[in-house]
Amino acid sequence: MIRFVLSFVILLAALPARAEVDVKEITSPGGLDAWLVEDHSIPFVALELRFRGGGSLDPQDKRGVTNLMVGLLEEGAGDLDAQGFARAAESLAADFRYSVNDDQISVSARFLTENRDQALDLLRTSLVQPRFDQDAIERVRGQVASGIASSQTDPRDIVGKAFDSLVFGEHPYGSSLEGTLESVGTLTREDILASHAGALTRDRLYISAVGDITEGELASLIDDLLGALPETGAPLPNPVDPNLPGGVQVIDFATPQSIAAFAQKGIDRDHPDFFAAYILNHILGGGGFESRLMTEVREKRGLTYGVYSYLADKDAAQLWMGSVASANDRVAEAISVIRAEWERIRTEGVTPEELENAKTYLTGAYPLQFEGNGPIADIAVGMQMEGLPTDYITTRNDKVNAVTLEDVNRVALDLLTPESLTFVVVGQPVGLESTVN
Repeated sequence: MIRFVLSFVILLAALPARAEVDVKEITSPGGLDAWLVEDHSIPFVALELRFRGGGSLDPQDKRGVTNLMVGLLEEGAGDLDAQGFARAAESLAADFRYSVNDDQISVSARFLTENRDQALDLLRTSLVQPRFDQDAIERVRGQVASGIASSQTDPRDIVGKAFDSLVFGEHPYGSSLEGTLESVGTLTREDILASHAGALTRDRLYISAVGDITEGELASLIDDLLGALPETGAPLPNPVDPNLPGGVQVIDFATPQSIAAFAQKGIDRDHPDFFAAYILNHILGGGGFESRLMTEVREKRGLTYGVYSYLADKDAAQLWMGSVASANDRVAEAISVIRAEWERIRTEGVTPEELENAKTYLTGAYPLQFEGNGPIADIAVGMQMEGLPTDYITTRNDKVNAVTLEDVNRVALDLLTPESLTFVVVGQPVGLESTVN
């Protein structure tokens, strides 16, 4: 019954958001910064925590340790073993989620106002006093190993790992944050403790909260929740210059359909031309069925069910990426068409109609992202990590609309480099040979 109540409250919190999102910046007595959007319409709070670093903090010989550590945070804490922790969260109708990617560890909490103190006490133990019991380590290690083994027969996982290895080499981005069967198999409890001490620290922490809580309550809450974390953590990795020589790398794999990942260098989120590049990408490959790549590769030639591109702004590298899947005997043609469209939009630019349609879509879709406390909290913490101001929510569409046709076409000519567009293909493609190692 309690779980049903929380589910119902979360449903209410997912109804269309307010027209205005008033973000307040607060600093706790203990010196922790946070963003807050107050909403007292329902007795519910969404809290988002981010720790910069993520899987890229793994020591080279301990690949997968951050992923394993994060997977163990809810497997027992304080006086509670894994089952006791799960029962306690259930009894409070609290929802905690822990995840990791290359650049960050994410902790999401959802709880009712009436259970706030108890829910946050439980969350605190998972962050500050995780047990890392050996039986839990072996259980989660087995789950990770099962996922790794499964990925070795999944073409999409294979192409992702091969692409990362080619482009990023020895940098942490160059290998899977899950690690390998060998590396995960050798991780010890001491390795996990060291990862926890180096990753969950105050110097790389970002906080946002949305819902039924005041500034003073949040300031006190985050000190109690996070004040006992270590002040500083393991060094962040250095930037990496992606290896994008152009050409194709083919990974032989018996499957009727080849999967391709491709990329060239991208653009930093802080660059003054970012919005022009963002709109350009929407027109080129980010706009679904309206994009040029989808029109040329799927609609006109029937070479794929889907092809897309996107800007990937990682902490240590920026890429302009994409993906396509096609039958083995047609993937070479699909790649040729992608290259041709990359060149055509670079040299010919976009039309006024394409620009206007992209702006209409991007500005119209943006408010729909703020449909509830959870999504708003997630967006707010992401804004902090990107170094954006609190008024970005209200000024973002103005930035999109300010981009001119001349801006987009100049950026297309300056930024797009078809000769460096690098493809990694997994399958048995007809008429394609590796030209890069």
